[in-house]
Amino acid sequence: MTSRWSSRLLPLVGPVLLFLFWQLAVSAKWLNPVLLPSPVETIGYMFQSFSDASMRTDIGATLYRTLVSFAFAAVTGVPLGVILGSNEKVYRSLEFLIDFFRSTPSSALIPLFMLIFGITDANKIAIAAFAAVLVILFNSAYGVMNARKTRLMAARVMGISRWHIFKDIMLMESLAQTFVGLRTGVSIALVIVIVAEMFIGSETGLGHRIIDAQQVFNIKDMYASILITGALGYLLNLAFLLIEKKTVHWSSKA
Repeated sequence: MTSRWSSRLLPLVGPVLLFLFWQLAVSAKWLNPVLLPSPVETIGYMFQSFSDASMRTDIGATLYRTLVSFAFAAVTGVPLGVILGSNEKVYRSLEFLIDFFRSTPSSALIPLFMLIFGITDANKIAIAAFAAVLVILFNSAYGVMNARKTRLMAARVMGISRWHIFKDIMLMESLAQTFVGLRTGVSIALVIVIVAEMFIGSETGLGHRIIDAQQVFNIKDMYASILITGALGYLLNLAFLLIEKKTVHWSSKA
């Protein structure tokens, strides 16, 4: 019973250590107190800000853009990754392009997307989807290519059709790696949406709120928005972990 409770409390160790370090930095005056308010004040302000309609609007706008861009990326990236991964020669022929654009910082492409989509929500969603789709495609393809060779050989020896080998073995074996791509993809989508909200004309969103608070020197609101952004990313990742455990419950078994 004690070990169960200790394992449940382990995720709290990191936040507590951060809180203590933050408080130490404030107490020791390592930074100007004006630039670094105490964690108690900041967290209190953060919870108070939830009663503000503008904060709820900004959270909703960022979450909407993140989920829409991620949905586009998942719907595109998973099927393409599975198709490319099922034919390694085709994937190798396109590997340079995939790795090239996957390694290119998406924020560097903001001017290009502004030329194509203008200063609109479509711009923010498109660039976030572009960043996420490559990661999802890459992981899905490698998940299919790295399906257990022994199971594939056994299925072929038993005369199972190619379609059933693909559907029941390769596809199912690739799900664990695909979920890694999905979790990474949703995190990347959130990061790029926040960056786009900061530097592309926007009236709503947490990124817009952070940069606006910094410019008018509303330090508590800036820190509170940053904390909410981090919490949002953590919750999205946690949601996918729970879905993965339900969906790919066999992945840890031989």
